[in-house]
Amino acid sequence: MSALPICHLYYATDRQKPQIDALQNLLDKHQLSLQLSIEQTIGKVNQKIKQQLSALHDDPVLWLDDKDKLSLIADGLSVAPEWDKLQRRVVSAGRKSELLLQAAKITADSIVIDATAGFGHDSLILASTGARVIMLEQQPMMALLLLAEQRRMSAQPNWQKLMTRLHIINIDARSYFADKQSASTLDDSIVDMVYLDPMFPEDSHQDSKTGKGAKVGKHMQVLHQLAYPPTLIEEVQLLQSAEDFIAGHNEQGGRVIVKRPQYAPVFAQRQADESWQNTALRFDGYFA
Repeated sequence: MSALPICHLYYATDRQKPQIDALQNLLDKHQLSLQLSIEQTIGKVNQKIKQQLSALHDDPVLWLDDKDKLSLIADGLSVAPEWDKLQRRVVSAGRKSELLLQAAKITADSIVIDATAGFGHDSLILASTGARVIMLEQQPMMALLLLAEQRRMSAQPNWQKLMTRLHIINIDARSYFADKQSASTLDDSIVDMVYLDPMFPEDSHQDSKTGKGAKVGKHMQVLHQLAYPPTLIEEVQLLQSAEDFIAGHNEQGGRVIVKRPQYAPVFAQRQADESWQNTALRFDGYFA
């Protein structure tokens, strides 16, 4: 049996032992294929320390601050889900303000699969409707980041109900769609939507002729250290497996929604049945 990949976790103070134990419990409970290498830093993690930690390791590292917030550090950048910063957006989310919800057309009774969860921001918007959201995240380090954030936010009374609607699974989307045992967690429930937000190609955020479009944020810069945009073959396989999954879990017909930069080519070279877009993003809908 091969050794698990080592994930380097740094923390600030001795008082954080219970928090570190909680992270280890999450790792064990959810059977994440990681082994934590835990080390205490000296002083506050400033930009200089971030650069030093990045230089020490080829892969991103985890940083646990004294407020129980888990962050990812890579190339001198530090990013975290920070779901609390989305509170105003989550509270006011609706079809008028959120393009994603215009495309999703879900209700409080819906079940949604966020097949590429990332930092979980779109999952929060989807769950703000009252829907149950199953979050699939392929990278174990990212899955731990999400689980730690869910634990942190569950301690806040006004977030507890929303947190119960999120179910985080460390698995790649195609494996989940193909695995009857994984899908059995849904019982006979109807899945209304599969949401795909795959890694964007690095050159797809802006129009090649005008230069207009969205710039790559630091969250995406760090994610590029862990994952790569899918190849065309992988795009075709992912979209087909998502459509097949919907067809098997919704006799009335559901939808697959794919998030793209506004100027990006269509996913899997498939024209969408309907699209919703603004100046930066596009949501392409495929109706099963």
